[in-house]
Order: sequence, then C-alpha cells, then structure tokens
Amino acid sequence: MTLFVILAAAMLVVALAFSLLPMLRQRAPSASANDSGSKRLKALKDAHAAGVINDEEFKSKLAGLAASDTSAALAKSRRPALLASLLVALLLPAGAIVLYQAIGAPNALNPDNLVARSGSAPAGTGADGQGIEMDEAIAGLVAKLEANPDNAEGWALLGRAYQAMGKFAESRDALKQAFDIQPDNHDLTVEYAQALALSGEGRRITGESRQLIEGVLAADPEHQRALWLIGISDYQSADYDAAIRNWNRLLPALPPDSDIARSVRAQIADAEQLGGANPAGTAMATAPAVAPSTASAAGSAAADSGAAGGPGLTIEVSLDDSLKSKLEFGSTLFVFARAESGPPMPLAIQRLQASDLPLTVRLDDSMGMLPSMKLSMFPKVVVGARISASGNALPQSGDLQVLSGAIDVNRKEPLSLVIDSVIP
Repeated sequence: MTLFVILAAAMLVVALAFSLLPMLRQRAPSASANDSGSKRLKALKDAHAAGVINDEEFKSKLAGLAASDTSAALAKSRRPALLASLLVALLLPAGAIVLYQAIGAPNALNPDNLVARSGSAPAGTGADGQGIEMDEAIAGLVAKLEANPDNAEGWALLGRAYQAMGKFAESRDALKQAFDIQPDNHDLTVEYAQALALSGEGRRITGESRQLIEGVLAADPEHQRALWLIGISDYQSADYDAAIRNWNRLLPALPPDSDIARSVRAQIADAEQLGGANPAGTAMATAPAVAPSTASAAGSAAADSGAAGGPGLTIEVSLDDSLKSKLEFGSTLFVFARAESGPPMPLAIQRLQASDLPLTVRLDDSMGMLPSMKLSMFPKVVVGARISASGNALPQSGDLQVLSGAIDVNRKEPLSLVIDSVIP
C-alpha cells in the first residue's frame, strides 16, 4: 500500500510538472502594454527635442521607463498564469483521486484481499482468484434476481454460470425458472433440456429432457442445437440411423469448413460405423454423454466422443500411489486446459469419475465453457487434472491435483499427468 501511494504521488508530480511549467514561464509583454510604452517613449523624446529636458535627464528617464514597462507587463501577464497554475495544482490530484475511487480497484490493495485471492489457487479454474470472482458475481446475480424474479434472461445467465462451475443441479433449477417465465422461448427450452440431462444419472437425454427437445423440433424443425441434442439422444440409445438422420439435417445449416461441421461429420461417421457393427442396445455403455458447454447451436454438446475437429490434446491421467488412500468414493475428476498467459477460465474441460483412473482423455475445441474462448485460440496451454470429493468445478481445500508446464496446443503425442499433490 505504501509503495503504491509513493508511486502514485510521483506520477502526479510528473503530471503537474508537464502542466505547470509552461504556464509559469515568463511571457512576452502584451500588445496593449507595448502600445502604452510607445506613447510614453514618444512623449519623452518630444520633451527632449523641445529642450524641456537635457540629455542627462533624457537618458535617466528613458532607463526608468524601460524598467517600469517591462515589470508592469510581466506582472500583468503572470497573473492569469499563476491563477491557472494554482487551479491545476489543486484540481489535478483531486480529480485523479476521485476518478480512481470511481473506476479503479482500491480494495485490491487490501492485504486481506490479496491473501484471499492467492490462498487456495485452483488447478486451472482460478489460480489468480477466479473462483472468488465467480462466487461474487453469482452472489450479485442472485441478489438481483431476488429483487426481480421475473427476469428470464437473468435466470438463464445464472444457470449458465452454475453449469460452468459444474453445479448441474443448481443450473437445472435456475434454467427451470427461466423456462417457466418464457415457456415459448425455444432457445431457453433447449438449454433447460440440456441442464436436465447434465444433472441426471449418466447425463443422458431421456424422459422430460428429450420431450422438451422434441417439442422444440415440432415447432422449429431446423433448430440447430435441438437437432444436435436429439442426435446425441439417439446415439445414446444406440439408434444410430436416427442420429445420422438428425445430424444430416443439421449439416446444411453449418459453414462447411467450420470446426462444428467437421465435428458433426465425424460423429456421423462414428454412428455409421457403430450402426453397421453393433445391434441396437449393445453400445449403451459407450454412448456419449451430453457435454456441459455453453456453446451455441451444434457446438454446445459436441463431443464427449472425442472426434471434434481442430487442435486436440490427448491426456493420460493417473493417481500417485501415495494419494490413493485419500480418494473418496464418488469423487469427480476434472481434466482441463487453460491458457498459459491469459484468462484462467478453462479452454476445454472434461468431467469424469475418479474411480475410472487411470484413464486417457482428449481435450479439444468442442469442450470449452465459452464459445469465445477455444483451445485453438492460444499457442500454449497449461493442462491439469483435479479430483474433487464435492464434485465442485472450483477447487476446494483437500482436492487432489496436478498441473503441467506450458504445452504446445498442437502437441501430437500423449501427455502423461500423475495427480500427486493436495490443495492446502
């Protein structure tokens, strides 16, 4: 705090110097002062020429006139400059302080805040306090919704935030509120249907979740996200022909060379292979679960199957023998990648069962939490794995984790990660 005040004061002094020095420099006499001096000089010369004053008196008065005119002119010209300088000297620091209070972050200087932000560094979702910031943002949003419970978009935003944190039950409940307010909003209906699937057993699109999507497609047969999710539901049920039909309906609406289109084509090829090799019902255990992503249209559920286009990283995750005794029943495994330098929000994340360790995971663009932040947008990433007993995507004390160094996003060979540390 003291260092900050010293630096701020020094910067203000520099700013004042640039502003005040030009004002305080001596300025040339004004035009009016020059005119007055010329008249007095002419009168003095006329008196000397007429013999009223002798040569000695003329020289003496001439010197006095020059000194008087210069002093008066400088004094007159300096008064506005001194006044302006005084105003700048007072207003510039005051303005800087008021502006910093208004749009700066004074609380960031509080040592308690610094400790809070650095005390429980997450394994990829908030090493610089992202978890605290997310909790604060959600608390503020909840408070606003309590005051305005009919705000459907606010409930939807809260649901997406919970989903990004891995709180799928809370996400479902928030999106249910939005759906109840706007039941005819197809986008909200599909989001709610996806939240139902994510919060259910095995993250499968069945029952009410599927019925909601079918209702949207009955009213809007070309709804992209609904087509993608209904195809996932068909795939999960091993009805590969239906999945292929629905995804083929989706393809013409996508840019042909986009990552989403490539992902959909890859899923179709996968379904074609499975449909030709397996009778219905034999592949239920390997059917993909709906992906917890907020991406729009077809990209929102792409790819727990691991066939998305664009850059991808293959991660081999295992648990160190020394920590196996700390593994609690039902714990959740998060495998993620975040930018080496940039926002702490994961660029790709997979939620799995820790009991399945060791396992191999693939991370790619289809697994991001935000459509504006993809794995392919960053040259180097940090990859991590974290075991959470609570199932919370944000790190908690006691979670088991590992973080890699900087990894090239185009790395081809598998990356081995051994979970070998405990978050304090």
